[in-house]
Amino acid sequence: MVTVSEGPLEKLAAYAMRYVKPGQTLGLGTGRAAGAFIRALGASRIPVRGVPTSLASEELAREVGIELVGLGDVKRIDVDFDGADEVDPRLNLIKGYGGALVREKVVAAASRKVVILVGPEKLVPKLGAHHRLPVEVVRFAEPYVSRELAKLGLKGRDRMDGDGNQFLSDNGNLIIDCHVTKIENPSRLEREILSIPGVVGTGLFVKMTDMVIVAPSADCPVRVLRRKS
Repeated sequence: MVTVSEGPLEKLAAYAMRYVKPGQTLGLGTGRAAGAFIRALGASRIPVRGVPTSLASEELAREVGIELVGLGDVKRIDVDFDGADEVDPRLNLIKGYGGALVREKVVAAASRKVVILVGPEKLVPKLGAHHRLPVEVVRFAEPYVSRELAKLGLKGRDRMDGDGNQFLSDNGNLIIDCHVTKIENPSRLEREILSIPGVVGTGLFVKMTDMVIVAPSADCPVRVLRRKS
């Protein structure tokens, strides 16, 4: 008999299962950590319903037998489980490296509680440490939005797919990846970007997270960080 050891993300997902209760409606995030959670949720056979944040998470949830519903089928989502690309000490986030930022933000906003699953490398002293902030824009507006972003000091370029074509989100929009450094005021930057006509959403998630669960490392067990009120 071959024993397959669990990796950090599988241990992280198993830990997160303690926050799942039968009968809940859950937001199902996008990315590696969220995918590990979806697989653990399916294996648990706990009767829940899921609202996926992307076509990829929808496909995975169907594969593991999770019942899926849309936002129109529920008044409120109990808990949203998702990942993040950066997490600051106040539990503000940058998300969207996988391209699902707008749907992820909608599901997070529709949830009573937002739980973020990350590896320790995603914890940063200030947002912008990885120098990348995704912004989703409608295709028609892309030239104008790019010029306006430049006025804010945000040099960006269109995200490309593996075939060298412009990457399209599940909503059919373009993603502009903006070069950023340390973001001193995420709330203000979010407002400034959203004021540009043609912008659909940004990867900044400010004051939306209730809890961050950090995967174990060689010298540290699973950690739980909670947002201070």
